[in-house]
Amino acid sequence: MRRLAPALCVALALGGCGEKVDVLRPKTDRNFQLMLDYFANADHAPIYAAQGHGDFKSAGLNLKIRQPADPSAPIKQVAAGRVDLAVSYEPEVLRARSNGLHVVAVGALVRTPLTSIISLPHAKISTPADLKGKTVGTAGIDYQHAYLQTILDEANVPQSSVKERNVGFNLVPALVSGKVDAILGGFWNYEAIDLAQRKKHPKVIRLDQVGVPDYDELVFVANADALDRNGPMIRRFMAALRRGEITMRHNPAVGVNALLKANRDLDPKLQAASVKATLPYFAPPRGKPYGWQDPAKWRKFATWMANAGLIKSGASAGASTNAYLPGSVG
Repeated sequence: MRRLAPALCVALALGGCGEKVDVLRPKTDRNFQLMLDYFANADHAPIYAAQGHGDFKSAGLNLKIRQPADPSAPIKQVAAGRVDLAVSYEPEVLRARSNGLHVVAVGALVRTPLTSIISLPHAKISTPADLKGKTVGTAGIDYQHAYLQTILDEANVPQSSVKERNVGFNLVPALVSGKVDAILGGFWNYEAIDLAQRKKHPKVIRLDQVGVPDYDELVFVANADALDRNGPMIRRFMAALRRGEITMRHNPAVGVNALLKANRDLDPKLQAASVKATLPYFAPPRGKPYGWQDPAKWRKFATWMANAGLIKSGASAGASTNAYLPGSVG
């Protein structure tokens, strides 16, 4: 433990943002572990902005950021109590709960779907109707298959007329090499931007605009059984993260530079463009606290997953909470 930290307000009340002031007075620094969903990239920019700006230390948290060797590991690690928080995806949270894991989403990192259908001009795919007769590559994830089915049904395209091919995580190589006509699984704010910067002129269809219910792409996940013990630290974390997001909104380079320092393999031009595209979706809806998760949106998406046979009915009950957000009183 370090010496007593000075009293410091780690969440701001901004005009029009609907947040109260959280004045946190940590008496001691606490070790706090966060596991990302993937390698550090622009989707995690607010985390690195807050870390680089000293916001976690000001909140009394010695934050250690870990990156998983296996993308399926984060939720399992947090469920087992090996990390304090994990970054994961709303459908993964719902599936984990349906499978009996005691986890709960405590805040949104990116509050809109990033998963999209991406194609190149030669495939001539501008709308879902253009998928007829085409081959679509996915990572072989069951809810990606369900996304595609929903999109085709909404567009009145026979599912039998579209071939789905599991290309694993080699989505972009499969698309560029011509193995598939389109991919479903790449992010519009990352893979699509990467392709555009490489002069490939990608066509993007965003899922929430073609029949898939809106959902939070990236969320922070905690162990539901440890909330009484870890809740105060989670609140500190979310408040500090809000400070980082505010700093980055005014100066995106803070987040980009912190990312590049954390991961030397990143392309600076891609990260800067991706952060710029994602900035509006890091921020909360107007009038809501940072990290807000819409309960109605969660219920609607969970109903869609249940109807698709992906989770048990009722899995959304208690799957998310806004009780640990900056300014919240729950």
